[in-house]
Amino acid sequence: MPADTTADWPEAVEILNPHGRSPCVLTCEHASRHIPSEYRGLGLPEAEIARHIGWDIGAAEVTRRLSALLDAPAFLSGYSRLLIDLNRPLDADSSIPLRSETTDIPGNRDLDAAERKRRTELMFHPFHAALAAHFDDRARQERSTTILAIHSFTPVFKGVPRPWHAGVLFSHSRDWGEALVRQLGRDGLTVAANEPYVIARDEDYTIPIHGEDRGLPALLIEIRQDLIADEAGVREWAARLARAVAI
Repeated sequence: MPADTTADWPEAVEILNPHGRSPCVLTCEHASRHIPSEYRGLGLPEAEIARHIGWDIGAAEVTRRLSALLDAPAFLSGYSRLLIDLNRPLDADSSIPLRSETTDIPGNRDLDAAERKRRTELMFHPFHAALAAHFDDRARQERSTTILAIHSFTPVFKGVPRPWHAGVLFSHSRDWGEALVRQLGRDGLTVAANEPYVIARDEDYTIPIHGEDRGLPALLIEIRQDLIADEAGVREWAARLARAVAI
């Protein structure tokens, strides 16, 4: 079945404000928990899909609001990362996960090559092709460009509490990353560099491929999901990020 624009098969990428004037381009690879009905929830109850394993809680809302505050283009995913993770290389074991945190994903077991190709062509390639086309267009226009990927993380992972309010992940863009850590930390928050994850080419896609390979400054911001689980938290963090990025 080809993808269409019905509620069950939305576009793989939602593009906001493509002509925004900001040099900052926002991405949200885990914006949606949507799984088309034919997949029967990959064998999981809805309560599981609604948890962090299905998407990054609050990340899409922060991205939307930050796009408006910065007048920045934004690219948001249309499908759950349980089907295929847009921020993983296609050859990574976590691209189509068999297990997420402590939850097995029955609908991802024993997939044949045709189903892997289908998900890649319907969900992965359209998202990244749209990003690549946007960056190509900005390069032709000689526009200044930076990339900020918006994600969220759980307060506790496999029983271990995480002490950070946010983390800023970077590889090549150390100067910008450390500056953003300092700016966010001035609000009295616990913000760390390269926590709770790190950028690695064998486990990450957007920052290495669209950022580093193009020579563009690129960061990934991780916000603790309970801090952006409601509208007040979304507004607070979007405003905080807008101030920090603008400096």
